[in-house]
Amino acid sequence: MKKILYITLVAGLTFATSCKKGFLDQVPDDRLTLDQTFTTRQTAEKFLANIYSQIPDEFGQRNPNTGRNAGVWTGSSDEAEWVWGFNQCNNINIGSWDANSGFVNDYWNNFYRGIRSASFFIANIDRVTQDITPQLTVQYKNEARALRAMYYFYLARIYGPVVLLGESVIEPDAPTETLRLPRSSFDECINYIVSELDAAAANLPVNASSNDNYGRITKGMALSYKVQALVLAASPLYNGNTDLANLKNKDGKQLINQTFDASKWKRASDAAKAYITQFVPGTYSLFRKNNAAGNFDPYLSCRDLFIDRFNNEIIMTRVESSIGSRQYEMTPYHNGSNSEVRGSAGLGATQNQVDAFFTANGRTIDDPASGYVRTGSTNFQAPGSPIATDTYNQWVNREPRFYVNITYHNSVWLNTRFGNIITQFNNNGNSGKATGGNDYTVTGYAVRKAQGLGNWNEGNRPVILYRVGNLFLDYVEALNESTPGDPDILNYLNQIRQRAGIPQYGSGAGQIPAPADQAAMRQAIRNERRSELAFENVRYFDTRRWKIAETTDNGPIYGLNITQNLPAFFTVIPFETRTFTKRHYLFPIPAKDVNSDDLMVQNPGW
Repeated sequence: MKKILYITLVAGLTFATSCKKGFLDQVPDDRLTLDQTFTTRQTAEKFLANIYSQIPDEFGQRNPNTGRNAGVWTGSSDEAEWVWGFNQCNNINIGSWDANSGFVNDYWNNFYRGIRSASFFIANIDRVTQDITPQLTVQYKNEARALRAMYYFYLARIYGPVVLLGESVIEPDAPTETLRLPRSSFDECINYIVSELDAAAANLPVNASSNDNYGRITKGMALSYKVQALVLAASPLYNGNTDLANLKNKDGKQLINQTFDASKWKRASDAAKAYITQFVPGTYSLFRKNNAAGNFDPYLSCRDLFIDRFNNEIIMTRVESSIGSRQYEMTPYHNGSNSEVRGSAGLGATQNQVDAFFTANGRTIDDPASGYVRTGSTNFQAPGSPIATDTYNQWVNREPRFYVNITYHNSVWLNTRFGNIITQFNNNGNSGKATGGNDYTVTGYAVRKAQGLGNWNEGNRPVILYRVGNLFLDYVEALNESTPGDPDILNYLNQIRQRAGIPQYGSGAGQIPAPADQAAMRQAIRNERRSELAFENVRYFDTRRWKIAETTDNGPIYGLNITQNLPAFFTVIPFETRTFTKRHYLFPIPAKDVNSDDLMVQNPGW
């Protein structure tokens, strides 16, 4: 009997571009036999496109368990909070979730479905005989191989040690609970991911062959996940973490190495350096943009990195994304304004994150030399703003990235097609709690990063999953841990700061003294990550892999007093008390899989 395969794909998934029909732009739902699927190039490509469909759509986090692998990462970190109670981030933040929660099952099921589909594709693509060259067969096979390794990375980042299926060819839609296998150790998982990415990258092109293929896995995309995997493995959560000493298989196999291994950081820094040598600046580079006068503009560089499609800083992306939904969540309510500029501000930035951005002179706000002022207001024209407004002094003279990332009370909205709209977040303001009904910011701030300059209801902009800024910061972190004092640390850290328009670390005129030792540099790097990578789904995993989430994600989280008008609105108050214990460093394995597989062990505390 011939096996029936189900092939389903939404239009334009993953490969569509802004101006051309993308690869598989219109693919109908289909139901094909194995022979039919792997006979023609067209039907095989449909199957491959379904494997691509598991790449996370991180702009879709309002509804994270809808089959697009959108994370719970932004609202479950100390960066942000959602106003809507249905969002699962709110359950995570108060500790109301477990091994039966829907999103816990969804990521596990979806990524394993992608893994099984990739193995199935690799095992059968050689059967295709029509309209395909041997070279293209090799490329497709290695795209699937890289995607499989990437999905293992996503699983390991969420759940810790997982089950490695190897080359087992299992029906893609088989329930995960039908498998009976033990978990591999975390080091085995990382070594497998790295070796698979190396092997796939060796047979992948450096660049997509045409604009219509933008979004297909390339050599640089694959190897960027190698860097990420090695940094994860070297981090405190997995490198000699005795808190996970009891995470063992039923035969006693230790799943987390109990002895710190400094060579893991060296392996990560070497991989990042090799990546930079191979790809930067020839293939990828830090995005820089000039203003109308032809001069370098840090604000435009940091802002337009996310709205200039397909620029050279972007390494990994999902082309088809929920950008319209995300922009609705970032656009304030703006009562009485045109629908193009009327949204919800339902994704609020916390005061914790607001305070993490540097001042204009590149210092943290608690540095006596920062010039930070806690009270009062100033008539201030922010970077990118067409006019000056009466601005609370805490938001005056902050670094350009602050104005790229945060919409604050009395700031001017980006879309000026209907005039200069000034956002008012106080209770009775045009975007306040009393005005917006169910659409308002819980924190008194709205996330702004990646917001376009026009109608929020936009439908075709990719979500960036990894870029050169991430790469440089991964490199300097690993290098500081493996080889403190290496000059590359300041070099690449300062490239990030120079692009951001703040003073560099060093001893020259106008510079800030370099961090004095490894510990001080570690904190400087972490501060830079928090500012540069804000709202890019990095902070959630950083606090966990560093083992600091029991502090950062536990207890009161702060915002402004949104139920009040001025001046009481400016009072910083806790809006939520969050719960984070040691068990929360890892997601639980779905209960159905633990209950059905007598070789599967649960993560500690669940």
